[in-house]
Amino acid sequence: MTSPPTRVAAAQFAPSRDTDANLDRIARFAKQASTAGAHVLVLPEYSSWFAPVLGEDFLAGAQPLDGPFVRSLTALAAEHDLLLVAGMVEAATGPDDPRVSNTLVATDGHGARAVYRKIHLYDAFGSRESDWMRPGGIEAPETLALGDLTLGLQTCYDLRFPEVSRYLVDAGADLLAVPAEWVAGPNKLDHWTTLCRARAIENTCFVVAADHVPPVGVGASMIVDPLGGVLAHAGEEEGMIVADVDPAVLTAVRTTNPALRLRRFTVAPG
Repeated sequence: MTSPPTRVAAAQFAPSRDTDANLDRIARFAKQASTAGAHVLVLPEYSSWFAPVLGEDFLAGAQPLDGPFVRSLTALAAEHDLLLVAGMVEAATGPDDPRVSNTLVATDGHGARAVYRKIHLYDAFGSRESDWMRPGGIEAPETLALGDLTLGLQTCYDLRFPEVSRYLVDAGADLLAVPAEWVAGPNKLDHWTTLCRARAIENTCFVVAADHVPPVGVGASMIVDPLGGVLAHAGEEEGMIVADVDPAVLTAVRTTNPALRLRRFTVAPG
């Protein structure tokens, strides 16, 4: 028997250099999500620490996976019976590369269930993320079970590479969590909304995408269904959206449009 819908939430805000202040915002969103009956809360990229301009101070803002930020996330997840997905600046190990990692962590009340380090760094539109961040290795897709659904993790600029989403879907992902810091600029809002919906349509999957708010990000966090319909959409202000992700909808869409089964090409790491 198919499980009932899972309620998911996405929160958007503007993380700062103050990790404690960021955690205060996350705590408020976690309480709000729990009150709304959500089981999953997706938060933006760089939720632990962020500055508008990439630079050496990101190294000072980094924490290890067993540091206070992830411990606090885990405590909030336990308190509110949630799975929290958030981006963080992770302190890297090893003396040969001083850069840090742009990392996603998915944690519940028992600790981190999945960790993903951003593969495609934002070396575009005048930015050079790779000057300060080391790219994640191409490893097995990072997924985790969520009732009858499987959640896959990717970050921001990864959206511009459709093979990332397909790689996750090939590994069983039905729902893509996309924390982002989608930098504002000409046409960037259109790119964001189009790519979030395209990744849902072409993979017949759900997408939950959480961004920073303006002026640095574009906001417009959204929850998208497997037909590309927007179930919930945020504007430019700090806040949270909620929607139900229904496995029965996923089954119906993939029955009507079996594109994943009919395709003639596969995706393999390069």
